[in-house]
Amino acid sequence: MSITKISNRLSVMAQPKAVDFQALADLGFTTVINARPDGEEPSQPGTNAEAAAAGQAKLGYAFIPVTVATLTEADVRAFQRSIEQSDGPVIAHCKSGMRALLLHAIGEVLDGRMEPGEVIAFGLRHGIDLAAASRWLATHFSRRAVVKGFFDARTSSIQYVVSDPETGQCAIIDPVFDFDERAGATASLNADMLLDYIRDNRLTVAWILDTHPHADHFSAAHYLKQKTGAPTAIGEKVVKVQRLWKEIYNWPELATDGSQWDRLFSANETFKIGSLEAKVMLAPGHTLASVTYLIGDAAFIHDTLFMPDSGTARTDFPGGDPHLLWRSIRDILALPDETRLFTGHDYQAGGRTPRWESTVAEQKASNIHIAGVTEEEFVALRTARDKMLPMPKLILHALQVNVQGGRLPEPESDGKRYLKYPLNALGGGSWT
Repeated sequence: MSITKISNRLSVMAQPKAVDFQALADLGFTTVINARPDGEEPSQPGTNAEAAAAGQAKLGYAFIPVTVATLTEADVRAFQRSIEQSDGPVIAHCKSGMRALLLHAIGEVLDGRMEPGEVIAFGLRHGIDLAAASRWLATHFSRRAVVKGFFDARTSSIQYVVSDPETGQCAIIDPVFDFDERAGATASLNADMLLDYIRDNRLTVAWILDTHPHADHFSAAHYLKQKTGAPTAIGEKVVKVQRLWKEIYNWPELATDGSQWDRLFSANETFKIGSLEAKVMLAPGHTLASVTYLIGDAAFIHDTLFMPDSGTARTDFPGGDPHLLWRSIRDILALPDETRLFTGHDYQAGGRTPRWESTVAEQKASNIHIAGVTEEEFVALRTARDKMLPMPKLILHALQVNVQGGRLPEPESDGKRYLKYPLNALGGGSWT
């Protein structure tokens, strides 16, 4: 084995064999990071074999599969977290060690410990060509829309702050208000984390945006409006969702005119975030009211498309439609190939770390539900898959909050708030 020491904390190497893991433990390493996607060549062990070998050697193990063409800041941050959380020295590998060192070098630049112009020389000192890292950083720093994603492990949701570096104006997209259904407890941990980031980066909130009324978490839009004074917005079709759920909840007093938000966006409507141009694209299929926000070169596509290894969103919620979802997907894929796509959930396919950024080109080439598939094939696949999925555990809790823009029910005479829970409202249950 040839190992290149980068620091007392990190070393990199080419692909090890599964039988090498005990030797790595004997050398004093405590964690292995695999930065190589499965299936690159027949001879590689693959993540399942590596995880098993790491377990036998009592090594920590993290799977952060990257390619040079699809690497994102989320991958860099996952790499850093794996090192930070390790009890001791870390060995990271890919096929040759280049991508492992690339992840480290990009993180050093993003955190200000290395200048972009120092990256190539840093790589050469360790015998590795980091020209790809230099190109990635040049592209990253040239983008006008700065996007920061925040992953909520409890709901597998991603919340975003997208900002204009020229003016410091920003928008919050799909924020989560914490809810523990077992205890009936609410909290603002996720939302306050967004506010901390906004404060630390001296940003001003111009908009609080939801892509649709969510079925798996409460929206923090109302809470954040109270904290920032910024206007809230959603797509205009939300009124259809309100009417549908007003009937499901037998809720005669629910206003179904969208007045719970400050603005209802229509198709192709535009707005500004500082100097950034933003456009609203209707994207029904997952829900009646789903929209995509196109901000600069970044599109926030909610639950229409997941990461390519995870496919597409379900369409069996009230108001969902697989044919409409297909058309919404085609609209998104008609954007320029280099458009960055930011999804609303990630369920960590194959046990990898969370990811949420792709491109139009990447989705067209490799999304497991749409690449090389016709509309009829997609609808058949989506319909069959949806029949196997249980309803989200929070759907009946969340919709009565989210059709009101994230407002919790008003306190009753005892000062407590109560959620209404209709029985047998969504068809058959899941009994296995």
